[in-house]
Amino acid sequence: MKRICFLVDSVFTYGGVQRVTAVIAKQLARHYNVTITTFDPPSLQDVSLYGLDEAPDLAFRFFNYPATGRVRRLLCKAYSALYRKLQPRWQWASRLYALSSFPSPLRRALADELRQGHYDCIVGVHAPLAVRLATLMPRLPGVRCLGWVHNSFEALFSPTSPYIGPDLQHHYVCQLRRLHSCIVLCEHDAAVYRAYDPRFRPEVIYNPLTLAPGAPSAATSRRFLAVGRFTPLHKGFDLLIDAFSLFAANEADWCLDIVGEGPEEQRYREKIAACGLQGRIAIHPFTNHIQHYYSNAQVFVLSSRWEGFGLVLVEAMAHGLPVVSSDLPTSLEIMGPFALYFRNGSVEELAQRLADSTKLDFQFKRQEALAIARRFAVDRIARQWQRVIG
Repeated sequence: MKRICFLVDSVFTYGGVQRVTAVIAKQLARHYNVTITTFDPPSLQDVSLYGLDEAPDLAFRFFNYPATGRVRRLLCKAYSALYRKLQPRWQWASRLYALSSFPSPLRRALADELRQGHYDCIVGVHAPLAVRLATLMPRLPGVRCLGWVHNSFEALFSPTSPYIGPDLQHHYVCQLRRLHSCIVLCEHDAAVYRAYDPRFRPEVIYNPLTLAPGAPSAATSRRFLAVGRFTPLHKGFDLLIDAFSLFAANEADWCLDIVGEGPEEQRYREKIAACGLQGRIAIHPFTNHIQHYYSNAQVFVLSSRWEGFGLVLVEAMAHGLPVVSSDLPTSLEIMGPFALYFRNGSVEELAQRLADSTKLDFQFKRQEALAIARRFAVDRIARQWQRVIG
């Protein structure tokens, strides 16, 4: 039986990437010997999270990098800063940056950890770990190395990116291209990568539905629902609150539930209070029983400024919900003409789409939503992973 390793920053904390990794790992554990190697501290291990205890043969390993010497760190930082300033296009310069930004004691320690598992295939989850896995390939002979990129190209490399930014775009593409295969979450991203470097041809595998759906919405609650982590800008909850304020001025019966946690929560609460909407907008903490909120909503809203995939869209449709969404390439690809779209970042257009959604034929949209969601069944997505694993 082949031995597969998912190398992840975290799997025992809340997040969409963690949940998708857990679901795919559990499904593949039916066919392979699967290990998740995580940078989580062992004290966080909780196999009840994401139902990891449903796969008793799934193994976990915990890894932390060793400390590096001060002189080595300074030399590595000096070259790394020079590379980011000059942004050279030579492949050898990218290789040097890969080594300087990932010093040899760290490379050696992680390679030693991965070799202990005698894996046939290792998946670096998220772009930074995929790039580090590419750097380790000479130390992992005979191992199939895959990258799994969860952010969109624009989110990673735009001038306002909170993740990487344009100064490392060439480096990341050079390194991702070295992998045996690189998986992205939509055809749009694959096309953008190919346009940037025709030699780089990533695979496209959509994320699966990661939860067992609850009861389909009865479409009578007059409640909008939004779900996501409260990080700056990303999910656009600031836009949604402003748009709902415009909508609420002409519509007295509808309310908004926002489910999530994160550093922006207090700011959102202050914004809700400033709009005088405490009685109509409610913030709820993350829960393992999110199905309750989907089942009791009438319309789902995705106000994100960027998404790698938008897993919550599939979850919402699996509960029969119609969707209002920013016009992100991933949303358009996942849902086609099903959703009501607004121009990304436009509060006024979002407010209008909220009003439009209250007039939908909800029974018709329920059947359409459920049909789309079935395309993302986990067993169907897992078969695509088996093909790429080889």
